[in-house]
Amino acid sequence: MIFLQLFWTFFKIGLFGFGGGYGMLSLIQMETVHNHHWLTSAEFTNIVAISQMTPGPIGINSATYCGFTAIHNTGMGNAMSILGSAVATFSLVLPSFVLMILISKMFMRYMKTRAVQSVFMGLRPAVVGLLAAATIMLLNEENFGNPSVSAWQFIISLLLFGATFFGTMWMKINPIHMICYAAIAGLVLLY
Repeated sequence: MIFLQLFWTFFKIGLFGFGGGYGMLSLIQMETVHNHHWLTSAEFTNIVAISQMTPGPIGINSATYCGFTAIHNTGMGNAMSILGSAVATFSLVLPSFVLMILISKMFMRYMKTRAVQSVFMGLRPAVVGLLAAATIMLLNEENFGNPSVSAWQFIISLLLFGATFFGTMWMKINPIHMICYAAIAGLVLLY
């Protein structure tokens, strides 16, 4: 039964997850953490971190890890958890695959029409909203700590966040370098 729920959940996310992987993160979190309780917030945060570090699209990586963790958390073994990964990944990709096959030939023909342009104009703000929601959902205690528990960790987390944001936004430092700098700073300051 959980495999059918997993399939349907990630199929819906794939169908409505406009804006790519980052746009899907808020949908994935809402479904896996809040609606189905397959994962905790801390597990989801770890999954996002791992998905960002591994090669490939973050939405697909997140679905793969969420599928594995959701099945694993029910007490099933590794083989069934791997099947959960496959189900979640396949169902996330399936809607896009089918839609791209259906519209690929028609899109080039109708791309310049007013109706198609209007659809894309309506989707752009929605994509930005999904990305903003994903960002805001990651501003939580698992990522920044709790100031009442460890003020030092909270302050360092805020400083690392600010420095990374400033470095990539205005100084145009390569994001890979910023990730390495933040990891070193976290190791030095929080260990």
